[in-house]
Amino acid sequence: MSKVKLATVWLDGCSGCHMSALDMDERWIELAALVDLVYSPLVDTKQFPENVDIVLVEGAVSSEEDREKIQKIRRRSKVLVSLGDCAVTSNVPSMRNRFSVSDLEKRSYVETAQLNCQAPNQVVPPLLPKARPVHEYVNVDVFVPGCPPSADTIYFVLTQLLAGQKPDLTDLTRFGA
Repeated sequence: MSKVKLATVWLDGCSGCHMSALDMDERWIELAALVDLVYSPLVDTKQFPENVDIVLVEGAVSSEEDREKIQKIRRRSKVLVSLGDCAVTSNVPSMRNRFSVSDLEKRSYVETAQLNCQAPNQVVPPLLPKARPVHEYVNVDVFVPGCPPSADTIYFVLTQLLAGQKPDLTDLTRFGA
């Protein structure tokens, strides 16, 4: 039997959901018998592969690069999980939404800078007008709130999906916890 192809993705967020996933500790050894981690900030793969079975997406969609990435990921994945409050609601990244991109860039790169006081035009991907949750750009199969969701919750979600079931998170999660 072939292993399930698992991927994790980090968009605009703090990496707290990935840190929480790492807190599954020795349970990763159990999961390693069932899954191949084919893409993640934790591995060296540069391109998101085809035919991914399960993908955990952390973070909001805040830049043109994020939007293109999540659309490609959705096309190449069977089950897409919005992991954490940033992916589910755009949470902290959306704090910028009351400001225009030009005002953000002016404040970040001009008013508070000591050197090279100008917004970058290379390397940093152009921001979208607003940071938005993942489901506003692609269909999401499972929503896992929490900031971040606990290791136990992430483990539960993965084991339920691996068993072919949609996880019922009613009593396991809440926003901000």
